[in-house]
Amino acid sequence: CRPTRAEAEVRSWKKEVKKETKLGMAYKKDDNFGEWYSEVVVNSEMIEYYDISGCYILRPWAMEIWELLKEFFDAEIKKLKLKPYYFPLFVTENVLQKEKDHIEGFAPEVAWVTKSGKSDLEAPIAIRPTSETVMYPYFSKWIRSHRDLPLKCNQWCNVVRWEFSNPTPFIRSREFLWQEGHTVFATKEEADEEVLQILELYRRIYEEFLAVPVSKGRKSEMEKFAGGLYTTSVEAFIPNTGRGIQGATSHCLGQNFAKMFDITFENEKGERSMVWQNSWAYTTRSIGVMVMTHGDDKGLVLPPKVAPIQVIVIPVPFKDADTTGIKGACESAVYTLNQAGIRADLDARENYSPGWKYSQWEMKGVPLRIEIGPKDLANKQVRIVRRDNGTKVDIPSTDLVEQVRVLLDGFQANLLETAKAKRDACIVIISTWDEFIAALNDKKLILAPWCDEEEVEKDVKARTKGELGAAKTLCTPFDQPDLPSGTVCFASGKPAQKWSFWGRSY
Repeated sequence: CRPTRAEAEVRSWKKEVKKETKLGMAYKKDDNFGEWYSEVVVNSEMIEYYDISGCYILRPWAMEIWELLKEFFDAEIKKLKLKPYYFPLFVTENVLQKEKDHIEGFAPEVAWVTKSGKSDLEAPIAIRPTSETVMYPYFSKWIRSHRDLPLKCNQWCNVVRWEFSNPTPFIRSREFLWQEGHTVFATKEEADEEVLQILELYRRIYEEFLAVPVSKGRKSEMEKFAGGLYTTSVEAFIPNTGRGIQGATSHCLGQNFAKMFDITFENEKGERSMVWQNSWAYTTRSIGVMVMTHGDDKGLVLPPKVAPIQVIVIPVPFKDADTTGIKGACESAVYTLNQAGIRADLDARENYSPGWKYSQWEMKGVPLRIEIGPKDLANKQVRIVRRDNGTKVDIPSTDLVEQVRVLLDGFQANLLETAKAKRDACIVIISTWDEFIAALNDKKLILAPWCDEEEVEKDVKARTKGELGAAKTLCTPFDQPDLPSGTVCFASGKPAQKWSFWGRSY
């Protein structure tokens, strides 16, 4: 059959543009998740691979997301009176090793500088895997009296953790970006309160900004921060791989580091007292969790709150169309949206067809696409296409800002609701070892009654060790289901003390 006039015009227009690079994904999310993920983060221009394994170049599309998260979090912690600091990247061996449990927890991952030019250093210098031992000798110097408390510092920086297998962009890298907060209090009550305040901010980052559902809970003694008193975390889950992933942690360090670094103060009675300390952090891993949760076979799907560009405007001219009028309408739309605080941009490149542009911006995950062609110009309207579900709607240009806001809000809410439904469908409540193994092999997020004994957790790890990795506790959720009297631990048969999430993890 003969093509329509419109189809012929589009084909003619396409012949006039320069040769275009092929777009599209070679791998499907459900068929080969690992290759799909690697392809998405590269093709969407979030990262570029570097010539040192486990290190990646973070391109603007990733860094702008990180900056949007930073803008929110930094403002919130400043309300809590956190002050910005920057401590050096390097730490001496004797200081790093001062807290024995702490360094043992990080020892395999510490990178060391041993040479300056061709000369050996007198003593090796470590590159920070975290900054407790970098900061705390100076806390001891700065804190003398109860009037110096609380001390609250935060730094945005990079850290290096070297030794691991299977590096994955954002998820497991040898160098990554993070914020790390370090706070000092006179009482445990103050420290406990802040642990939960910060954890709630981390929940908000994931659920309100990244649209990723998380569970707030407490880590087991085996999984807590090395040298700390207890660790709380927000835990996400990736249904495609059946793995949990630690989203962020908020630790109460207790008084252990205070003892090691002699951080004391004179209280109001004139007596010397040990301080109580916290540390807490989230990293660029959060971006990877978002990609894994929402991405599809076309590429990224970005929640509007963190999308560097929330709306991309694309002119759709035909050969004999009023290209000047269409371009003017596109520019006007972008200006109007920007003035309203919406992050919009115009793709006016003439060497690519509209169809190619659609595919590229879908790959980059931009939430809304606005198309303006001759018909739209004549009818004083725009066509809006959603990235998450592909629905199209024509709206009057006069209602642009109002309608775009409604669509962006709906998009953000839909992403979280969809992700939560998928996560919740993976939760399985079990009571026996056989049920546990069946759920584990079925890639489920397992909620199980547990006796809360470290030796039992070690035994579970040993019994499930295999090619896919061992199972472990992910967290004990704060939101605890009822635990009927007489309930026994799924692994040991001893009286159960709590419900905990178990599974394989990243």
